[in-house]
Amino acid sequence: MRLFRSTALITSPFILALGLNACSADTTKPLEKTTEQAPIVKIVKDDKFTYANYDKVRMTHLSLNLDVNFEDKVLDGTATIDFKIIDDNAHTLHLDTKDLTIRSVQGLASSGEWSAMDYTLSDEDEILGTRLEIPFSKGMNKVRIDYKTSPTAEGLQWLSPEQTAGKEKPYLFSQAQALNARTMTPVQDTPAVRITYDATLRVPDGLLPLMSAEQSKKDKNGEYHFKMPQPIPSYLLAIAVGDIKFKAINDHIGVYAEQYILDASADEFSETPLMEASNAKLYGPYRWGRYDLIVLPPSFPFGGMENPRLSFMTPTLIAGDKSLTNVVAHELAHSWSGNLVTNSSWRDAWLNEGFTSYVENRVMEDLYGVERAVMEQVLGLEDVKRSIENASRPELTHLKLPTDLAHPDDAFTNVAYVKGQFFLQFLEQRFGRDNFDPFLKNYFNHFAFQSVTTEDFIKYLHDELHVKNPDALTSEELKAWVYGPGLPDTFITPISDAFTKVDAARTAWLDDGTVGDTSSWSTHEWLHFLNNFSETLSKEQLKKMNEDFNFNGHQNAEIAFAWYMQAIQGNYSKVDKELESFLMTVGRGKFIYRLYGALAGLNEDARTWAKEVYVKARPGYHPIAQRRIDAIFTKAEAKVEQ
Repeated sequence: MRLFRSTALITSPFILALGLNACSADTTKPLEKTTEQAPIVKIVKDDKFTYANYDKVRMTHLSLNLDVNFEDKVLDGTATIDFKIIDDNAHTLHLDTKDLTIRSVQGLASSGEWSAMDYTLSDEDEILGTRLEIPFSKGMNKVRIDYKTSPTAEGLQWLSPEQTAGKEKPYLFSQAQALNARTMTPVQDTPAVRITYDATLRVPDGLLPLMSAEQSKKDKNGEYHFKMPQPIPSYLLAIAVGDIKFKAINDHIGVYAEQYILDASADEFSETPLMEASNAKLYGPYRWGRYDLIVLPPSFPFGGMENPRLSFMTPTLIAGDKSLTNVVAHELAHSWSGNLVTNSSWRDAWLNEGFTSYVENRVMEDLYGVERAVMEQVLGLEDVKRSIENASRPELTHLKLPTDLAHPDDAFTNVAYVKGQFFLQFLEQRFGRDNFDPFLKNYFNHFAFQSVTTEDFIKYLHDELHVKNPDALTSEELKAWVYGPGLPDTFITPISDAFTKVDAARTAWLDDGTVGDTSSWSTHEWLHFLNNFSETLSKEQLKKMNEDFNFNGHQNAEIAFAWYMQAIQGNYSKVDKELESFLMTVGRGKFIYRLYGALAGLNEDARTWAKEVYVKARPGYHPIAQRRIDAIFTKAEAKVEQ
C-alpha cells in the first residue's frame, strides 16, 4: 500500500498548470487492493445529489428482506444498514429516500439488542427526495428500517401480465442509475459510497427473482437469497422478477429472458465469452464471478445497464445478425470501468462512460478488426457532434461537468461517452499503445473497488505515465480535453474507407437514383448512409428511398430509427403507421426521446399526432421515459406559446 500523493506529483509544473489541488477529495486515501470491502477513509463530500453525510458516517453493508407485492406494486420489508463512523463527532446517519413509507427504525445496541429509535424526515425535494436522519448512540453501527416503496417509484417498473410477451404473469424490473436506488431502499445513494449487500426475497409462485448478486435456489421456506460480496455503488443495485427462463452460453455466462425471445437472445449474444476473453487479455481478469445477461421487456429505457453479474439489456439489440452487440461489449466493459473503478460523483461521469466506450471499441477492434472499430468511431463522432451542438451551454460539453449540474441525467450525453472515448484515444496516440495499455490495466487494478475523481485520474496519469514520457503531452492540451468545450484542436478525425464508399453511393443516389450493390452493407454502413444527408429529403425522395431499400418497419431498430428520423424531417406521413407501431412497442430512450422531440418540434399537426400516440403508449413506458417525454412536450408547447 502506498500513498497516492507523491512528491513528484505535487510539485510537477504539469499538474500545477492545471490548477489541481493536491489535497482535494480522495487524493490522500490509501489505495488498498481488495475484493471484499472498500477502504473507509476521510474524504471531502463533493456529490450534491445526495443527502448522505458520507464524509462523516459511511454505510458499508445493506441487508434487504422484502416481499415483492405485485398486487400493491410495492417492495415491502426491511433494510438493515451497517455503517462506520468517519468523524468521531458525528452522531447522526443521513440516508437518501424517495417516495418511501418509513414505518419504524430500530438500532442494534452494543448489548446485541434491537430497540426503537427516533428518526426525522425532511421535506421532499423533487429531485433528491427526502432525507432520513437517524441519531445513534456511541457504539452503535447497525440500524434496521421497516419500509415499503411506492407504486409509482421511478426506479421500479411494474408490468401487468398484459404488458408482457407471455400475457399470463406480471413482471418487475428496476433501474437505479442515477438517483433511483433511493426509491427502492433507504441508502446513501451516491457513487462515492460502495457497499456490499445481501437480500432475501419472497415472490409469487411461478415467478423467478434475479438480482445483481450471487443467487441461490428457492429454499424450503419459499425464499430466494442473494449475496454481493464485492463493494458496489448503490446505483448498481438491481432486481428483476418475472416469468424468466435461462439458457447457458458457457459455464459462467448465460442469458435470462422470457421464453419468446430466449433462444434468439442466446444466439445473438453467443460471442460474449470472446468479449470477456478480449477484455481480460487487455485489462486483467474478470473479478465478478458469473457474467449473465437478461433481456428485459421492451419498456426498458436504455440499451443496457451494467448491473454486476447481471447486465440488463434491451430487446432492440436482437437484430438477428449480431450487428448491435457492441452494446454487450459496452456493458461487459463496465465490469472494469465503472463497476470496478467508479466515478465518485456524476460530474465525473466520463470516468465511467468514456473509459467504457474506449474499452468497448478496443474489444470490437480485437475481435472484428480495425475497420469495424473505426466505423463505430465515426458513428460516435456523428453522435457527439450532435450533442455538442444541442448543448444548452458550453460547460455541459466539458468532460469534467460544472458544479451547478441540474440533474445527473444531464451527465449522460455523448460527451461523457464519446468525447471521453476520444480523449483516451488521444492519450493512446500520444503515449503509444505499448505504453498506454499497461497503464490502463494498472489503473483498473490500482483503483479496484474504489470511487475516484477526474483529478485522481489526471494525477495518476502524470505519476505513472507522463513523468516517464514528459514530451508526449502538455498541460494545455490536457486541460482543453478535460476542462474545455467541445472537441479540441488536437482531436484527430477517424476516417473509414468503408464509409467513404457509402458517401459516394449516397451522392450517386441523390444524382441519378442509383446506388450500386448494397447487399454486403453492414448495419454501420446503412446508418452512415441514412444519417448524413446534408439537406432535408423531399417527400418524393423519401418515397423512392423506401421503395429502393424497404426501410419502413425494418427489423433492425437502429436502421428503423434512422429512417423514421429522416421521414419526420421530411414531413413524410406515409410512415405514420409503422412509426406508431415503433413508438408503441419500443421503450428505449435513445430512440423515442429523439423521435418525440422531432415530431413535437416539426409543426402543429405532427405534434398533435405525436401526443395522441404518446397518450396510448405512455402507460407502457418506464417512469424514467415518461418523465423525459413529458418534459419534451412541455418544452415544445412553451416554445409555441412564446
